Amino acid sequence: MNGRVIGVDVGGTFTDLISVDPNTGSIEVTKVPTTLDNQAFGVIAAIKNVGTDLTKVDAINHGTTTTTNALLERKIAKTGLITTKGFRDVLELGRRTRPKPYGLKGQFKPLISRDVRMEVSERIDADGGVVIPLDEVELRSKIQDLIDAGVESLVIHFLHSYKNSDHEKRAATIAKEMWPNAFVTAGHEILSEYREYERGTTAAINGAIRPVLDKYINRLQGELAAEGFAHDLLVMQGNGGSVSARAVAHSAVSTVMSGPASGVMAAAATCRAVGIDKVITYDMGGTSSDVGLVEGGVPQVTSELDLEYGMPIHVPMVDVHTIGAGGGSIAFVNDAGMLQVGPESAGALPGPICYGRDGKKPTITDANLILGRLDPKALFSVDNPVSLDQIRSIFETDIGVHFGMNAEQAASAVLQVANNKMAGAIRMVSLSRGHDPRDFSLFAFGGAGPLHGTSLASELSIPSVVFPAKPGITNALGCVVSDLRHDFVNTVNTPLASLDITAVHEIINRQISDGKQMIENDNVPIEEMEFLYSADMQFQGQSHMLDVEISGPNVTVEELQMRFDEVYWARFAVELPEIKAVLVNLHTAVIGRRKSFPLSVLAGSDQAENLEDAMRCMRPVMFDGEWIDTPVYTRGKLPLDLNTIGPAIIEQPDTTIVVEPGNTVTLDEIGNLIVEV
Repeated sequence: MNGRVIGVDVGGTFTDLISVDPNTGSIEVTKVPTTLDNQAFGVIAAIKNVGTDLTKVDAINHGTTTTTNALLERKIAKTGLITTKGFRDVLELGRRTRPKPYGLKGQFKPLISRDVRMEVSERIDADGGVVIPLDEVELRSKIQDLIDAGVESLVIHFLHSYKNSDHEKRAATIAKEMWPNAFVTAGHEILSEYREYERGTTAAINGAIRPVLDKYINRLQGELAAEGFAHDLLVMQGNGGSVSARAVAHSAVSTVMSGPASGVMAAAATCRAVGIDKVITYDMGGTSSDVGLVEGGVPQVTSELDLEYGMPIHVPMVDVHTIGAGGGSIAFVNDAGMLQVGPESAGALPGPICYGRDGKKPTITDANLILGRLDPKALFSVDNPVSLDQIRSIFETDIGVHFGMNAEQAASAVLQVANNKMAGAIRMVSLSRGHDPRDFSLFAFGGAGPLHGTSLASELSIPSVVFPAKPGITNALGCVVSDLRHDFVNTVNTPLASLDITAVHEIINRQISDGKQMIENDNVPIEEMEFLYSADMQFQGQSHMLDVEISGPNVTVEELQMRFDEVYWARFAVELPEIKAVLVNLHTAVIGRRKSFPLSVLAGSDQAENLEDAMRCMRPVMFDGEWIDTPVYTRGKLPLDLNTIGPAIIEQPDTTIVVEPGNTVTLDEIGNLIVEV
C-alpha cells in the first residue's frame, strides 16, 4: 500500500474524516456537518475539504449510520417473509415480553407486516431430519404473490434451518430465479443459530435494510469513482472489522452500529500502542454517547444486541451501550417538574442555541459555554453568532425559573444531570458485568467527550483518563486502523457428556475455510490472518449463556469444561460440579490484518519549549459553583515533558478538554494526554 488511506465516519451531527499517508506520516483531518438527506454528499464534501487527490488514494474505509438510522426511523424497504407453515407470527410473538414493563398499554410493530408474511408447507425437526418435504409449487405461488404485492426485498426463514439448511437453500434458489432484483435473504446465511425468533428477526432486519444500504453504497462508490478513486470502498461493520463494499449489502445487518464500533477499535489500537491494558471507552458526540470496554487490547464483542424493543440483532458486534446524551441533547423540565437531559437532540439542524441556526432550546453544549468551558469565538460551524446573554436568558426562562436558579446554576445542574446519566451508561458496561471501574482507565473522545471525561472519572473513581491526540475524529481513525473481519456462528446445543468432538472440529474448520475465502474475496491487501475462537455455554436447564474463549479447531471436551468453569467462577463465584455443562454455539472470527501506520504522527511536531509558551490566555471557568481563573492551552503546543496540575482548559480544532482542579496532566510517547484524577 503506497497511496493515502482515508477513514471517514458519518455521525448524527458531523461527518469526520482523516487522510493519512503511511509513507510520510502526513495527515489531514476535517469535520463537516452531516448531510442527513444523503450522507454521501457529506462524505464527498469532507474529502474535498482536505484536498486529497482520490487518484492517489489506496483505501477508503467508511463507518456509516445509514442502516442504524433506517431501522430506528423505519425508513426501510417493503419486505416480505416466507416461512414454515404455522410460524408466520413468530416475529410478532417474540419472547412474551412487553414494550413497557408497567401498565396495560404498549405497541409493537414488526418490520414485516402480516399481509406479506407467507407460509409454505415444509418442516425439519430439531435434529435436522426432514418431516415434511418443501412444497415447491406452493412456494412459487407465494413468491409470485409477494412480487404482485410490490415487495422489494424477500426473507426466507424456515424452522431449524440452522441444523439443516437444505430447504432454505432450495427455496432461495427458486426465489432468485423469480425475484426481480438481488434482494433475497436466506436466514441461515446471516445467522446459523438456534432460537427461531432472534434468527428470524436478524434475517428480517437484513432484508429490510439491504436495499437501503445497497442504494447508498452504490451511489457513494459512483461518486468516488467519478472523482478518480479506483478501488473498492471498505465499509465498517458492527463487529469492528471491515468488508468490501461489493459484499457488504449481502449482510447489511452487520453494518448496524458500525459508527460506535469504529471508535472502540481506535481506542483499542491506541491503547495497545502504549501498553494500556484495560480501558472503558467513552465517545460523546453531538447526538448520543457510546460506551464500550477493552481488555488486553481487544474490545468486548456480543451477539446479544437489542437495537430497540422487539429488534434483537444476533450477529457479533462490538459491545457498545448507547444513550441519548450528546452535546446537542436538549435540557428541559418534564411534566413531573424534574430536570431532564435528552434523549431528544437538537442535532445538526437547528443544533444548540450557540450554533446560530435558530436553535431555541438549551443543550449540553450551551451549558458548557455558559460555564466558560468553551470559547464562544472558537465554536465550530457557527452560522450566525448568538450572544452569551441570549443563551443565559433562555437557560433562566426555560430551566432556572422552575428551581429559583440563575443561568450559571441552571447550566451546572444540566451538566450534573447529564454526567449522572453518562456515568450510569459506564456502570452498565462495567459494574453490571462484573468489572470494577477502578481497574480501568477512561478513554474519552468524540467532539464533546473530553469536556466531561474528568468529571465522569471522578464520579466513578476511575484513576486516570486518556485523551487521544485527535479526540474529535477518533471514529474516523478507527476506520483507518480497522482490519478485515468476518464472524461465523453455528449452533451445537449438546451437553458435553454426549458431545461429538469430531463434529465440533469439523464446524470450526469449516468456519475457518469460509472466512479465508471471504477475506480473499474482499480483494484488499493484508499482512497476516488471525483467528479468534469462542463458545456460548450454559448449565443444562439454564437460559443464560456465557461467552467462553477456546483454543481453536483442536479443542477438547476437557478444555471446554475447564474454560466454562473458570468463566462461571469469575462471574458468579459459584461452583456447580453436579450440573452438566452444555455447548450451545461455536464462534470463529477470521481477521485480515491490514498494514498499520505509526499513531505517533497524530501528535504533530509544533510543541513549545515550555508550558507558558503553550498558554493562549486566562479565562474564568466555573468548577463546583465557583469561578476560577483558568489557563487555556493550545494542545498542539504542549511541551513533550508536560507535567502540570489543573484546573486547565486545553483547546484543539476538533474538541476542548476540561481538566478539573487538582488533576495531574502529562503526555505519553504518542501524544495522548494522561490525566490522573
